[in-house]
Amino acid sequence: MGDSFDSAWWRGYAAQLRAIADARRPDRLAIMPLDETLKALGKQTELDEGVYDVPLEGIVGTVARAGDFDREFRPRNRALRDRWEYLTRTTADLPPVRLVRLSDMFFVEDGHHRVGIARARGTRTIRARVRWISTVACALRCLTLADLPSKTAERMFLERVPLPDDVRLGLWLDDPADWFRLADSAEAWGFRRMLAGRPVRSREELAGSWWREEVKPVLDQVRQRGLCPPPRDIQAYLSYGLDHA
Repeated sequence: MGDSFDSAWWRGYAAQLRAIADARRPDRLAIMPLDETLKALGKQTELDEGVYDVPLEGIVGTVARAGDFDREFRPRNRALRDRWEYLTRTTADLPPVRLVRLSDMFFVEDGHHRVGIARARGTRTIRARVRWISTVACALRCLTLADLPSKTAERMFLERVPLPDDVRLGLWLDDPADWFRLADSAEAWGFRRMLAGRPVRSREELAGSWWREEVKPVLDQVRQRGLCPPPRDIQAYLSYGLDHA
């Protein structure tokens, strides 16, 4: 039976072995802990979004049970068997699971077994009460534990250079050091602007002006030259603007 505890546990165990055999990063199978993710991304505001259907593929994290399930909510702890098997047999109406949302990432606050069973059955969505938390750096569903150092550096960059929300959605760099280079470059650009008699009144104004007057012209030149830039604007500027300034 596809939703049996043993079946789910062995699928998770086999996935771990395949990851090791294929020399992939083992952290890709690790469930994302909310506290570590929020520490990296930076917490802002919080809002109760109510109850709605959530895509199960977007549920990749947990509030407090990182050792019990993997990223696809296959059980890792054999002590979960009784609760799992009880829920697979019950016909009672169960309340919505409780989730925390960071952009398109969802973290389970209550209902880990129900999420795991629904995924084992191939269900696409689950009814949930959702609490949304906005973050400084953008949360992406593909994030793994190995990405958190880079996201921490991105958050620190955005605290120094607070770009508009529509720009933040397209940001991604693998090397944390690149974020610090960019922040230094943006602040140096702002200092040169002030020396030229064009002061900025806030970091938000500095960030917007730097993106419009410095970054975008470089990106336009790269595209006009047909240089086949990287897929993300910030990567293209780092390669063709900052490095070749």
